Amino acid sequence: MSHLTENNLTAQTLEYPVCSEWKENPEGSMFHLAHMLLVLGFMGGSGFYGLLYMFSFLTLGFFCYSIWAWSDPCTTDSFSWTFALFAFCLAQVVHGSYRLRSVTFDKEIQDLYDYMFKKLGVSLTHFGKIVECCEGDIYTIDKDHCFAVEGKTSIDKLSVLISGRIRVTVNGEFLHHIYPFQFLDSPEWDSLRPSEEGIFQVTLRADNRCRYVAWRRKKLYLLFAQHRYIAKIFALLVRNDIAEKLFSLNEKAFDTRGFRYDLRLPSFCHGPEPEIENTSESRPVLGPSKTKPTERDS
Repeated sequence: MSHLTENNLTAQTLEYPVCSEWKENPEGSMFHLAHMLLVLGFMGGSGFYGLLYMFSFLTLGFFCYSIWAWSDPCTTDSFSWTFALFAFCLAQVVHGSYRLRSVTFDKEIQDLYDYMFKKLGVSLTHFGKIVECCEGDIYTIDKDHCFAVEGKTSIDKLSVLISGRIRVTVNGEFLHHIYPFQFLDSPEWDSLRPSEEGIFQVTLRADNRCRYVAWRRKKLYLLFAQHRYIAKIFALLVRNDIAEKLFSLNEKAFDTRGFRYDLRLPSFCHGPEPEIENTSESRPVLGPSKTKPTERDS
């Protein structure tokens, strides 16, 4: 019996002690601040900026948690885990900041993204590849200088106007204007295959000081071959730009009677009028004419 009693006493001493009463003093402020930061961090959304927001607050939260765990010498395991999570989140913040820096652009390039590419859902990563293809260079055209001359300038790039206004003419006659965030040479670009070469059939002259961004044909087609998604985006933008230019011409298309042509119906507007055969069947039937008195006397 003495042996059994000793075993029972040993088992009771090895059991985990049960908390007999609540701790009177709460944990320090660092403990509560850490949990508040963790809650804010877990409220972060998806996407690039959402991940950066989440890991930023998680880094601060686990850092405060590590300070709290270090203050208690009996919590070495808690300190080890929280400090490891702090280091992991900090590495994610550094990596996200580096990515954010790589997709940060100048104001004019950012305006181009906001106006043309953002509404199509193009991510900053894909737009960064597009900007890298043109090397982020912005070109300038002074007033009354030509971007292209009909019959002389070769079609070797695709350009978008950033600021200013371009006048388009053919044989000295005005066609239309090109405004900011419109392509300068979308009809020429769409009319040629990648292996073909051509020259401008219109003249593009600056009405005022203009700035534009341009992509070289070869580099842009190479980018299309690597990223089919970017190729589809450019095809959509170019064709939409051509449609806008056609409808701007429609506002100025009138016939000799003052009626406006509808460029959507070229066969109806420009078709030849039917010829009337000179036969007795096609001649109109005339009623009996009244003869003048002088003719009757004669």
